[in-house]
Amino acid sequence: MTIPSPVTPQDAARQSTAPRPDERRSGGPGNLGGGPARALQRVTASALGPYQSAVVRIGFAATYLFFLLRELPHRHELYGPESPWHWDLARRLTNGNEAFSVLMWTDSTVWFEVVYVLTLLSAVALLLGWRTRTMSVLFMVGVLSVQNRSIFMGDGGDNVVHLMAIYLVLTRCAQVWSLDARRAARSAQRAAAGLTPPRDIVGPVLWVLLGPVLVVATLLGGLGGTWWFPTLLWTIWLSAAAWWAVNRYMPHGEPRTLLDVLANLAHNATIAVIMAEVCLIYATAGWYKIQGSRWQDGTALYYPLNLDYFTPWPALSDILGASGLMVMVLTYGTVMVQVAFPFTLFNRRVKNVLLVAMICEHAGIALLLGLPFFSMAMIAADAVFLPTAFLVWLGARATIGRRRLLSGLPGRSRTPGKLGPSGVPDGPAGPPESGAAKDGHDGTEEPRLQGGGGGHTLVG
Repeated sequence: MTIPSPVTPQDAARQSTAPRPDERRSGGPGNLGGGPARALQRVTASALGPYQSAVVRIGFAATYLFFLLRELPHRHELYGPESPWHWDLARRLTNGNEAFSVLMWTDSTVWFEVVYVLTLLSAVALLLGWRTRTMSVLFMVGVLSVQNRSIFMGDGGDNVVHLMAIYLVLTRCAQVWSLDARRAARSAQRAAAGLTPPRDIVGPVLWVLLGPVLVVATLLGGLGGTWWFPTLLWTIWLSAAAWWAVNRYMPHGEPRTLLDVLANLAHNATIAVIMAEVCLIYATAGWYKIQGSRWQDGTALYYPLNLDYFTPWPALSDILGASGLMVMVLTYGTVMVQVAFPFTLFNRRVKNVLLVAMICEHAGIALLLGLPFFSMAMIAADAVFLPTAFLVWLGARATIGRRRLLSGLPGRSRTPGKLGPSGVPDGPAGPPESGAAKDGHDGTEEPRLQGGGGGHTLVG
């Protein structure tokens, strides 16, 4: 007979607190299912995909910035007073389809130049992640205004930019790789060092300046004929004031937590919509191609390669079009990749392989068919599916390259630990994204940034 060992108070307490097998399966006592509860906690506690949303922001801002720069000499003929689609015709069309465009407020050439320049500047600021929430709104207004002024000048890439400009307004896309994230990190360092963070002046000034414009545009009916667009603008402007008040007077209270939860929900829902949008684009494109006879017999690619409009490199197009085998492989390969991609999202490795194939496909379209901005827009949309580990690695390589480049400039070398001009130690601290990659979530979660999540609000 085995004599049982005496039970100590510590053992009894450990046994009483240990979860039973049935509790482990259900997620704990009183838990309504561990899986749904964990999923709800994840989508409300953090803005998922910080690196993916940052790449989407950078990609679409760069796409439209380069487009506006390329068309700068022809802006008057495309969207301005010299356009064949005259201002009166555009006015009649926007009145009929209830589209929004600030260029419809007046046919003044000066006003057109102001809108064009402001759209350029907002694209630059969004690319850099400076006052991202404000710049995302101005970028959306600029994109919609320019495109709705002459809708017959666009193509499929413009439609993607049109949609993504709206989606970016609802995302927290400046958590990493942005000036807002760097400003938030420096404020956190100052607070950790016992220093007072600098007071934000630019944010409230922007809020005060844009408020009267929104009021006047609403009263004069200059926000289009839809209900959702004025609602979106007013919601963002009023929520900016709420964020500023909460961050100033209750930075650690329940209202701050509630605002974070709402912002995370909006961000995560928008990222899901972007993913669904990309899948829908490829699925519809692939299935429509299957119904075409030229795609069925494998000769569809041959015809655009022999059109002068789509041959920026005639010699290269002739070499590729002369090979019947290559034309057939590329034609069938395009259809198979586009049809199969939405079904590969459940297998990460296969999805990554097809993602590389689609990016290479759009790079080939830019090179062979002379459609760089369409390809840039689609690659930027594809970036929402890029693996976090790859983006973290890419960011680390870019940071190393930037440091090596700046270290060669005179006056840039500093002693580690020495206080910089902002009163923050200039030690070898890593970029803001380095901490996110080590938070135990494979880099998909970010520490909450001070002031509304790295540029989430109009005032931060």
